[in-house]
Amino acid sequence: MSSTLIIAIIAIAFLFLCFVTVQQGTVAVITVFGKYRRVMHPGLNFKIPLIEAVFKKISVQNRSVELEFQAITIDQANVYFKAMLLYSVINTDEKNIMSVAFKFVDERNFMQALIRTIEGSIRGFVATKKQADVLGLRKDITEHVKEQIDIGLEEWGYHLQELQLNDITFDDVIMKSMSQVVASNNLKAAAENEGQALLITKTKAAEAEGNAIKISAGAEREAAQLRGQGVALFRQEVAKGMTEAAREMQQANLDTSVILFSMWMESVKNFAENGKGNMIFLDGSVDGMQKTMKQMMGMNKMMGDKAADAQ
Repeated sequence: MSSTLIIAIIAIAFLFLCFVTVQQGTVAVITVFGKYRRVMHPGLNFKIPLIEAVFKKISVQNRSVELEFQAITIDQANVYFKAMLLYSVINTDEKNIMSVAFKFVDERNFMQALIRTIEGSIRGFVATKKQADVLGLRKDITEHVKEQIDIGLEEWGYHLQELQLNDITFDDVIMKSMSQVVASNNLKAAAENEGQALLITKTKAAEAEGNAIKISAGAEREAAQLRGQGVALFRQEVAKGMTEAAREMQQANLDTSVILFSMWMESVKNFAENGKGNMIFLDGSVDGMQKTMKQMMGMNKMMGDKAADAQ
């Protein structure tokens, strides 16, 4: 009974050794006496006990690592980088898994080679650029690194998915000088904006003043034209009235000089009423009136002749 029990236990143990569980997201590399045999995929797998052995379990999930390193620009400025690297196994094909399993002695050596390759690529790129240009080349640096190391990573069975340059800094002296340059540029821009605003304000004010002068001149010119037209119309109406009055008096066999005498008296009256203290000299003698009357009669005759010609 004891021998049977021992054999049963050995058989059960041997049976358990025949099965291997591979976790999701990983694959297992199987060797036979140290030589590659096959790849086990996630789930329950069968292997030959004591002959087949699990050499390595490889994760095919995404992996990340943080990097910190220094580079020197062409103008001898120290640049400090902080980066995040995201990478993964390309696929679970047998050939690719063999590369991942056997290219490096262990994971530590692989990570060291990967980090040094990325650092060398970035340092080589930065060494050709000036310190003032580095901050604006974040995207260019990332693309350059991907182009440089993708081929090497594929030979190792890996793929670089993402490289993020989270922080780019310089020595304290350079950072202070850069801040001063930015501050001075901001002050310059503010002064230029203020000058442009003042120029625009003065220009608009000059344009408004010019427009006001133009409008005022136009209004004054129009008013003068209207005044001239009014005076001309007034004179025309006076002439018509005097002509009509003279015609009626002639028809009534009256002396037309009465009209001139009446206009003379009206003029003297208006001078007296609207003079406002101003001194106006008029010849009020009989000779002066006769002289004035003769002048007015001559003017009246001339206006009458013009009216007759017009008819």
